[in-house]
Amino acid sequence: MTADTAVGRVGFRSERGPILAALMLSTSLVALDSTIIATAVVTIVGDLGGFTSFPWLFSAYLLTQAVSTPVCGKLADIVGRKPVMLAGIGVFLLGSILCGLAWSMPALIVFRAVQGIGAGAVQPMSLTIAGDIYTVAERAKAQGYLASVWGMSAVVGPTLGGVFSEYLSWRWIFFVNIPLCVIAAAVIARNFHETAVRERRRIDWLGAVLLAAGAALLILGLLEGGHQWAWDSGASITVFAAGAVAVVAFVLVERRAADPMLPLWVLTRRVLVASSGLSLLIGAVVLGLTSYVPTFAQGALGVGPLVAGFALATLTIGWPIAASQAGRVYLRAGFRTSALVGATLAVVGTALTTTLDEHSPLWHAAVFCFVVGLGMGLTASPTLIAAQSSVEWSDRGVVTSTNMFARSIGSAVGVAVFGAIVGAEVPSIDTASASEVAAGVHPVFVGCFACAVVMLLGALFVPGRRSARDEGETQNTAAAR
Repeated sequence: MTADTAVGRVGFRSERGPILAALMLSTSLVALDSTIIATAVVTIVGDLGGFTSFPWLFSAYLLTQAVSTPVCGKLADIVGRKPVMLAGIGVFLLGSILCGLAWSMPALIVFRAVQGIGAGAVQPMSLTIAGDIYTVAERAKAQGYLASVWGMSAVVGPTLGGVFSEYLSWRWIFFVNIPLCVIAAAVIARNFHETAVRERRRIDWLGAVLLAAGAALLILGLLEGGHQWAWDSGASITVFAAGAVAVVAFVLVERRAADPMLPLWVLTRRVLVASSGLSLLIGAVVLGLTSYVPTFAQGALGVGPLVAGFALATLTIGWPIAASQAGRVYLRAGFRTSALVGATLAVVGTALTTTLDEHSPLWHAAVFCFVVGLGMGLTASPTLIAAQSSVEWSDRGVVTSTNMFARSIGSAVGVAVFGAIVGAEVPSIDTASASEVAAGVHPVFVGCFACAVVMLLGALFVPGRRSARDEGETQNTAAAR
């Protein structure tokens, strides 16, 4: 441990500052790509056509990102974080270039899938590397820096998307990633040096294929059910059945594998199950709010897209604020207390959203989302840190990626459930009145509140008071030097 580590300095001027900056820049690739394309959909469709297919621009990206996350996490425990991170940035760069050169909507959808594969490596590796180079006492502040990227992207992304679409070309939405990828890769390659001794381990390729196939089919069924096909249609039944068969086969293979792709103990240890369960619920709540708060603000309150986006941006602003201070809470009171406080705030915030109607002022929605964001910051970061701290370096990648994978599953389930609810209540938002929109979105807010209540119950299973020393403050075997 360096002197810099000993005094707990976390920031750009510390010895590990360049790595933190590179991790933030890498995270911005994923964060911006999640927001910048939304404001350019109309322009893209006007150029390439394929209006009925444009939802796949989001589905393909989410699908491949979710599937590649656990695989990349395991590979990072075998070959190291650095090569997986650099490969992820490279794949994301390739996908971005191809998206910018796309000549049709089907081609753009395929290239978005390539981007998703890269994102499935970049996002968990950023969190894993942060877990490697910072102590338990420092990780909350470091993750606060990383979480702040999402807050900035929520504001900057839509604006950049609109500027590029109106004054340059929608293709620059993807080309802007080129310098960002190059800089992030160069800084990581130069400054991040892993010192962990890695043993020769056999890669469980069969497990990886079965996991990817099962997850892809189940998430595909959730994303497209009720949209591309009816829930009780032959296509839907076939997709879910095939996914279930692949998952069962995966479990059977992993039980016999010498070094399984996803060790089954991550599904049995209390801290890991609690962390992943909370992450799944966080994914559902965040998806519900990010998808339907802007819809509610525009359809029920009658504001424009930019103002509606502000109401939601408060959630991503509150998250990093709370995450950066979470260390003070869990170091003094324990991981469980931090998760309980955060989940309680999430319950309060989501409960308040259920009071919104067409007569509510917009600032109510903004404040309620801010409270939810505070709750997420005090829940997501500490529970992930608790999971990371419970294992050695050789398993930290798979633990982190499992947590991120659970959040992706939660998001996919949220898309399916909330989308079906709103679709049944509001067949067409263009012709619905303000009261009809409010009534149609209200069940989503109730659903988010229910998820938050389950989060609060799940927080009871997070480990209680533990000191930084008990959590292995010196486990950072891959610290930057």
